[in-house]
Amino acid sequence: MARSLTRRNVVVALGASAIGMPLVSLAQAGYPNKPVKIVVSFSPGGTTDILARFLAAKLGEAMGQPFVVENKPGAGGILGNDFVVKSPADGYTFLMGSASNLVVAPGMYKNMPYDAKKDLIPVALAAAGPFVIVVNPQVPAKTFPELLALARAEPGKITFATSGNGTSLHLAGELINTMANVKMTHVPYKGTGPAMLDTISGQVNVTLSDMVPFVPHIQAGKLRPLAQTTAQRSKLLPDLPTVAETLPGYDATSWYGLMATASTPAAVVQRVNQELGKILQQADVRSRYAQLGVDAVSMTPNEFGVYINREMAKWADVIARSGAKVE
Repeated sequence: MARSLTRRNVVVALGASAIGMPLVSLAQAGYPNKPVKIVVSFSPGGTTDILARFLAAKLGEAMGQPFVVENKPGAGGILGNDFVVKSPADGYTFLMGSASNLVVAPGMYKNMPYDAKKDLIPVALAAAGPFVIVVNPQVPAKTFPELLALARAEPGKITFATSGNGTSLHLAGELINTMANVKMTHVPYKGTGPAMLDTISGQVNVTLSDMVPFVPHIQAGKLRPLAQTTAQRSKLLPDLPTVAETLPGYDATSWYGLMATASTPAAVVQRVNQELGKILQQADVRSRYAQLGVDAVSMTPNEFGVYINREMAKWADVIARSGAKVE
């Protein structure tokens, strides 16, 4: 797992509004005493949605009430996030957040309907893993350094596809451009599926995504993997080199975690964090995660908050240096 995800002895205040009188009332009420909603800010079928549904079932079993997933896609995750921000801070609505909708979108969109740092609070990190960079087999590059050499030889000619403008995948590609001093041209799609299909057909040269959508096409020889994007090689992909082995310091981690509306009582935050921590130790959860190409990573709410703030600062700098923007 990437060094940036190691546990740290840090303390960050969750906010005075999450402490105090609500703790007593919640203890008396026996939280949860009705169904709990987990909002996914993206369409069904993606990794965020799959993880949310899997963990919702596990949380429901552990906590004695149904955890129900509701998809609210749109505007790079902003619409779903805003729904959670405007929901009651009672512990019955959570957000399944990701790097894209929690740290990239605030830097890419000028007019946000909420303040990501103030209006949402961290609950629990749930999973993290690498993105994978693949090319059409007709691309002559057999390694990531060879891909960079092609990009340097003909600036702008190499195209890289992602699931859309303003996503973490978009910025992962722009970070390569910046750190390697190359110019690969971004081609945004409305989802990973179309981007992958156009890479297979040769309409674009390169694409980036989570590992799972690529596996059958790699096995069939329709796509060639070149690198993974975490700072260190994932135990799930030990033979695939990292971008950082060519560009020291590079790290683009795909991560997912639960967030709540600001002022959600601390008792709720701690209870859900602890239950999820136990769930992540289960053998069947680890097995399912391996199929999805992610690792189980536990953090306290405070540690998760520090990590999110660090990610926000990092990607804001990438956005500023690359000139990336939402069209």
